[in-house]
Amino acid sequence: MSGEARRQQLIEVAIRLFSQKGFTGTTTKDIATAARVNEAIIFRHFARKEDLYAAILDSKASACCADVWLKEIEDAARRNDDETVFRLLATHTLAHYRDDRDFLRLMLYSALEGHELTKTFRDRQVRPVFEFMTTYIRRRQRAGAFRHTKPSAVVRAFNGMVHHHGLIVALFCPPESLGESEAEQSFARLIEITDEEAIENFTRLILDGLRRPDTAKSTTKTKGETKGNSLCHVSTKSAQTPKNLTGQTKNATSKNGTRKTSARK
Repeated sequence: MSGEARRQQLIEVAIRLFSQKGFTGTTTKDIATAARVNEAIIFRHFARKEDLYAAILDSKASACCADVWLKEIEDAARRNDDETVFRLLATHTLAHYRDDRDFLRLMLYSALEGHELTKTFRDRQVRPVFEFMTTYIRRRQRAGAFRHTKPSAVVRAFNGMVHHHGLIVALFCPPESLGESEAEQSFARLIEITDEEAIENFTRLILDGLRRPDTAKSTTKTKGETKGNSLCHVSTKSAQTPKNLTGQTKNATSKNGTRKTSARK
């Protein structure tokens, strides 16, 4: 095995073990055993354990192509294509949840253990996207397209919806773990929503709240909404005043007024 191939193998083994046992629960000896190499081989490629963490981030940054999809979002932002900006952000975020469960577990362990990897990942992967989206929203507010509210709160709200959906599916109901029991199937039906439906509905929710009334545009209706069962579907019947109710109210007022007048007489 070439030196580069061996290095990549050690990275992949380390990710798997770290995601299963955490950083404090995994030793370089564990990694060497799983990779079927002498422990000295690890230190030949990574002088310190911290170097292995950095290599994991570099590997994952290359794999997820964050620079590429951020450029896609930037292109949509230059066109002021609000729907595409938010949809792309949600799409790539959820793809990361679905395509790399081990790294998701790794980051959760890292955060819970207060590991440096979390801060590094935040600064290199999360912060650039957050700063870009905040700047974009602020620019659209200055142009009069969006309501004036705190941009960082908007970004957090949208990311919160997307990440929550990704976590719920990954942690509680991944397709391969759902059994046939009534309880599990009932829970699956309770939170049933596809990634595509989540992306469409979350984008509508955030943009309908952001856009000014005179510039608001309705995004494309989702399949679920057309059937009347979308997460965003709200019946407007209760908000309407029946035609005969208005007349009855006026008549009642008129009669009351008449009674009061005659009483004075």
